[in-house]
Amino acid sequence: MKPLFGFLLGSAALLASCSAPKQDDAAAAVDVKSLNQQFIGAWNAKNTAALDTLLADDVQYAQGATRYNGKSEVSDKWVRATLGTIADLKLYGTSAGTDANTAYEAGTFSTEVLPEAPGQPSGEGEGNFILLWKKNKKNAWKLSYVQLEGLPVKISN
Repeated sequence: MKPLFGFLLGSAALLASCSAPKQDDAAAAVDVKSLNQQFIGAWNAKNTAALDTLLADDVQYAQGATRYNGKSEVSDKWVRATLGTIADLKLYGTSAGTDANTAYEAGTFSTEVLPEAPGQPSGEGEGNFILLWKKNKKNAWKLSYVQLEGLPVKISN
């Protein structure tokens, strides 16, 4: 009787492991670099309408002591206030991760800092970044969190 009980118990465990729900890898897989390139492409094209569609309603922005919360504040105080001051934004990812509902990339960025007035030199900006994306209720990926830590701007030659 003991061998039969062991066989039944082992069979039950095997069946349970085979019938466990599998995560849909296609649903979990998102190319975070592609999401970031959509954002960077819209930024470099100075397309505020496209940038607004990529922001989550509850997006958060952090840079040093500066914090903005919500799509309206982030769009007004960061995107629109900064968009005309930089050009050729580039990201260089060093770490990334994704699951079914979130995706992030972190690394360094570089950008051209435009002169504030005619005759003034342009600059080169660089620093660290993290962009966190989340799926919203409609399964659309939206930028949920942005953190930038810039180094002092260097004058371009």
